[in-house]
Amino acid sequence: GDIVLLAEPVTLTEGDRVTLTTDVPVATDGTSKPEKLLYAVSVPPVHGQIEHINYPGMPISTYSQLDVVAQKVSSVHDNSHEAGKESLR
Repeated sequence: GDIVLLAEPVTLTEGDRVTLTTDVPVATDGTSKPEKLLYAVSVPPVHGQIEHINYPGMPISTYSQLDVVAQKVSSVHDNSHEAGKESLR
């Protein structure tokens, strides 16, 4: 089916950690099997990383819709002072 991705921007400042929820992002593919949806990080954050909460400090490049539903994925800013704000899209 068609894939629909709805995402609100998330803005992080120095040292922030934001847990992704189904508000940010939510996707559907028309199959009514959200447990099979996978996200790929095509452009990683410049001043931080996307992490699974069970493995802090280790960047991930993919995660599932179930990880988002369980609130197990975070975007983490790297504390770089010169970076200012960064947005996750």
